[in-house]
Amino acid sequence: MERQQLTALWQNFTVSKKKQAYLILLLMMVSSLLEVISLGSLFPFIGALTSPEVVYGHELMQPVVRLLSITSAEQLFFPLTIIFIVVTVFATTVRLLLLYIMTRFSFETGGDLSVNIYQRALYQEYKVHIDRNSSVVISGIISKTGKVSGVILNILTLVSSAFVIIGIMSVLFAINVSIALVSFFLFSFLYWIVIYLTKGRVKENSECIAYHSTQVVKSLQEGLGSIRDVLINGSQKFYCKLYKDSDIPLRKAAANNMFISGSPRFILESLSIIIIVLLAFSFVQDENKIINLIPVLGVLALGAQRLLPALQQAYASYSSIKGAQSSMRDVLSLLSQPLPDYIDQHQIPILFKDKISINNLSFRYNYKGPDVLKNIDLIIHKGSRIGFIGETGSGKSTLIDIIIGLLEPTVGDVVVDGKVIDKKNYQAWKSRIAHVPQNIHLSDSTIQENIAFGVHSKNIDHAYLEKAAEQAQISELINSWEDGYKTFIGEHGARLSGGQRQRIAIARALYKKADILIFDEATSSLDSETEKSIIKAIEGLNKDLTILVIAHRVSTLSMCDKVIELKDGSILKSGTYEEMIGYKLRG
Repeated sequence: MERQQLTALWQNFTVSKKKQAYLILLLMMVSSLLEVISLGSLFPFIGALTSPEVVYGHELMQPVVRLLSITSAEQLFFPLTIIFIVVTVFATTVRLLLLYIMTRFSFETGGDLSVNIYQRALYQEYKVHIDRNSSVVISGIISKTGKVSGVILNILTLVSSAFVIIGIMSVLFAINVSIALVSFFLFSFLYWIVIYLTKGRVKENSECIAYHSTQVVKSLQEGLGSIRDVLINGSQKFYCKLYKDSDIPLRKAAANNMFISGSPRFILESLSIIIIVLLAFSFVQDENKIINLIPVLGVLALGAQRLLPALQQAYASYSSIKGAQSSMRDVLSLLSQPLPDYIDQHQIPILFKDKISINNLSFRYNYKGPDVLKNIDLIIHKGSRIGFIGETGSGKSTLIDIIIGLLEPTVGDVVVDGKVIDKKNYQAWKSRIAHVPQNIHLSDSTIQENIAFGVHSKNIDHAYLEKAAEQAQISELINSWEDGYKTFIGEHGARLSGGQRQRIAIARALYKKADILIFDEATSSLDSETEKSIIKAIEGLNKDLTILVIAHRVSTLSMCDKVIELKDGSILKSGTYEEMIGYKLRG
């Protein structure tokens, strides 16, 4: 993994997570030291079994002999047994504690990163969401941060294994330098060969996993998100194949990386056994020599038993890190999204008392693209009802998005009572506006939670909520249901009719206590009778509310004081409802 990626990952750690990382590093050192002591204590233990007199007379044992008042070699065996068991149990306990802390740390950090990405995604400008597919963000939050959790755990495991390897090798060097050198460099060389031969394949698999993780989410979103059309058109095979074409390569690449990371272990385990057997065979001819070398062989055998898993862990961790490199790059890219300044700033509400002035406004989505809006001049007075009509692509929805503050004008200004609306006060201005779209998003929760959108159920003002539902002319229907406002409406409001969903949308807008209500083709998908009843509900709203209505047909704008027709991004004509009806009839 590139150093820049590791640095960027570290910078996204919270202060508490950095402190935990230092604690883990300290535990790694302690664990490595205990491995050295555990392995070192085996040598005198085996020696006491084979030649207790030699161990009893060794100068390093004298402090233990004096401390325990041992008077003969035979008395050494019991205390050395106890020491070896205690050290082994303690070392195992510390390793388990380290594994627990490392695992918790990696997954908690992955959770922090996931929340961070979601927060940054939600706070991005509307234009950013238009320009990219939501599956990129969703796969980053759900799938790729999981791989980053694995990367963090593998980095910690790699460091821990390095400490263990250093500790074990120091003991083996102290016992037999030549055997330790040959074993270490032979094993390391074999792992290096494996890394060299597989690095290209691991990189390809990494890129495959990162790409297809996004495609899997995308295929699921498209299939389940358009389930009505899928069922009507019989498109199940198409979407199943779309999913399969992403999921199978993803799993194959993951399986290949897992095999590459785990396969060297079996070769090296066999090789270590062969080396120990050959060493024993070379010394078996001399009985005196073999007796003296039994402790050495025992320590080497235990050392190999500890060293090989550590080497395998180090290699598997390195391989897994390389395998997740592309996913890590995508996660870090999402984490680099800037957060707006207003998150930590108190927004002073913008009071709308007089008028909204749109001055010489033009807009294009990018500097190379054409102007979507051209030289728009418009004044909207408080309490007025303004209708916008025009063909698809005329710019009416874009103009509304600019008035709302979702998009920033390329040229010109939106001015509210003399105050220019810009990035510094967008959020304060948006709080004064409520939007009723053609297709309202309804969550799979209760009526009251859908009306009080974004408000926790404990904080809902039920009196005002019922008032909003009454103004939207849906309170009578809600009260007729057995669970009333606690009725669950199903995913996307599946248990409601189109007219009922739109009334919920109006109630939601009213609950926000906004100054401006925007109806974006809110009745275009309804039948004529339902449309008339919704228009009647809109006409009955408080006269102090400023209402902006986007529609395809001028006939649906009877409640409006003024109707504006846009064409090719410019205002073609404006007038009263009666004037525009007459103009259309003459046209």
